[in-house]
This record gives sequence, C-alpha cells and structure tokens, in this order.
Amino acid sequence: MKTTTAQEPTTHAHTTPTTGHRGQKSVLEQAGGIKGVVYSSLPALAFVVANSVGGLKTAIIASIALALAIAVERLVRKESLMPALSGVFGVAVTAGMSWWTGSAKDYFLIGIWASLAGAIAFIISVVARWPLAGLIWNSATGKGHAWREDKRSRLYYDIATLVLAAVFATRFAVQQYLYQTDEVGSLGVAKIAMGYPLLGVGLLVVAWAARCSRKRLKAVGLLPVGRP
Repeated sequence: MKTTTAQEPTTHAHTTPTTGHRGQKSVLEQAGGIKGVVYSSLPALAFVVANSVGGLKTAIIASIALALAIAVERLVRKESLMPALSGVFGVAVTAGMSWWTGSAKDYFLIGIWASLAGAIAFIISVVARWPLAGLIWNSATGKGHAWREDKRSRLYYDIATLVLAAVFATRFAVQQYLYQTDEVGSLGVAKIAMGYPLLGVGLLVVAWAARCSRKRLKAVGLLPVGRP
C-alpha cells in the first residue's frame, strides 16, 4: 500500500530586524558615540587655548572654525545630521555672546545659567510628583505612565531626578564661581570635565531607577510579566 505523506507548506520566517528596543539609540549613540562626545568638547578647548594665545577674536574664530570642520567631517562620513548642526549652532551662540560682550568668560555664560535652570526644573518636577527622569525615560521608551500609579516606583525616579538636579546644580556652582573670579582657562576645563562624564553618572542612576521600576511594576501587576 502506497502511502503519501502530505507535505505541509513550509513557511520561511524571514526575520526582519525590529525597530523595538534594539532599534532605539542610546544617548551616547545619539551624541555620536565616544568620538562624538570628544568632538563636542573640542570647540571649548580650542576657544580657551586660542584666547590665551591670540585673544578673544582669535578664540571666537578658532572655536567656530573647528565646530564647522567637525560638522563637515560628520557629514562626509554620513553620520547623523542633527549632532553636526546642533554643535555648530551651540558654538555660534556661545561665541556670539562672547563677541557681543567683549569678554572671553561670557563664552560659558549660557551654559552656566542653563545648568541652574535644569537643576530647578528637576527639583520642581519632583515636588509636582512628575519626576522628569521617569517622564522622559518612559516617554522615550514608550512605556507610558504606569510607573506613576505605584508609590515606590515613583520614588525610584524621584531619586534619579534629584541626582540629575545635583549634577546640574554642581555644574552651576563650580562654573559660576570660576566665572566670577575670571578664571577662563579653568572654566574651559570645568565645562569639559563636568559635561558628559558627570551626566553619564546621572544617567546610570536613571537606568537603575528604570530597572527597579520595571521589576516593581511587574511584581504588583501594573506591567505584564512578558513585557520587556
């Protein structure tokens, strides 16, 4: 007796890379990686060095020229356009402030007061029970606002937000002191040292808060167990 085996249609699952969590770029990747972080510090360094050698006009030209060169190099390498343009714009604004006032230290003025504004915003968000660390993280990752329904989960983000507030407040305190004492060279060093490295510490705490919050929400049933 001849038996025929019915062959089931074979479906080849073509796995396409998803744009979920693997497709999302980290803060470091959006900044252009380690190289992008280094590049973002170079115009301020060029400004300080050029100012000590050739004065304010030379410093302004050097910082803007270097920012433009970095932007062109990124575009040639077909990297993200936004970091390139924002880098040039930021340097142009800070250099323009310095040129307008005629004082080299005013190159850092906008960044100093932006740090104070950031610290105040973070503190206010905790008082208002909408900690910015949780709001920004969960909005960016599409997790919604389930974390706000749990007191302990919100506490994790309160802690992370207050750490970020401390980072920005420390930046302001140190750089404002150096600004008042006309320490232009030290201002440049402080801007670089207290920039991405210090922010990186704050982001580690935010990542800790997100991990603890996710575990907590799963434990109390506010987040499906299988959901990443």
